[in-house]
Amino acid sequence: MLEAVERQIEQFVKSLNEKDIQRAIAKIPAGKRLRAKLMLEIAGTSPSVIKSAAIVEMIHAASLLHDDVIDDAYTRRGVASINAIYGNKSAIMIGDILYSKAFYELVDIDRFVAKVISNAVVQLSIGERKDVYMGEKFNSSRDDYITMIYQKTAALIEAAAESAAILAGKNREIYRVYGKNLGIAFQMIDDILDVISDSKTLGKPALNDYKEGKTTLPYIYLYEVLSENEKQKLLAMHKKELKPQEQAWILEQMKKHNIIQKCKDEALALVNKAVELMQRAGEKGLEQIAIKMVDRSF
Repeated sequence: MLEAVERQIEQFVKSLNEKDIQRAIAKIPAGKRLRAKLMLEIAGTSPSVIKSAAIVEMIHAASLLHDDVIDDAYTRRGVASINAIYGNKSAIMIGDILYSKAFYELVDIDRFVAKVISNAVVQLSIGERKDVYMGEKFNSSRDDYITMIYQKTAALIEAAAESAAILAGKNREIYRVYGKNLGIAFQMIDDILDVISDSKTLGKPALNDYKEGKTTLPYIYLYEVLSENEKQKLLAMHKKELKPQEQAWILEQMKKHNIIQKCKDEALALVNKAVELMQRAGEKGLEQIAIKMVDRSF
């Protein structure tokens, strides 16, 4: 029923009565629609669920538009980003329009759902700001990293699961925890893929995070095991265009110290907790979503 969510998004956007905005928004890649999939699996396909899923996906799209401007990213999922096509100012304003329209439609859904999703957007915005200022220097704190990715990425996935449970009359706490664990693991896997995947698969340059100043989990764990001289070498590459030999050195050190497997194991532990919750709740579909999310190449 993802098609119904797509149609709902189109209807929301069409109701703006702005053809140029419709054309611009149509160029945003749909992506995996993970948040919508979770909501449909948890709560079914009633009109309120379809609308809520569309609202959450619009919020997610708005956050990505702003993210691409902040990161000076000119591709998104292998195609030109909205800021690359229309410029930064238009990308920011289109993001604002999506946010505003989403909140306008949200108030008609459910008071408790509105509070859950609105709070997630607050967390998302705080997380985005943390991501920016944490990128000013090398971050060696795993705890700071986990807090940031929870706020920036996991909070909206958590909210999608919890709000769907509210609409379905299910135990919201169980699904909230499921969504939180899944969301943190999802971002961990994304950060791992930035290190190990090629540019064609990613739709953006490989090892791009480190060039942008993002000290993701693989780099934090690598830093911990390097010698003092090697630590200084890694720090000297932070926020710089990496030469092929520098990329090769980072990958070699990651392999030598088994860093990628350590990060995968940590993500898998979170997914296993999410799966256990859904097994107890009898949610086979949500088990499979969690498992497939970890076992992916992009």
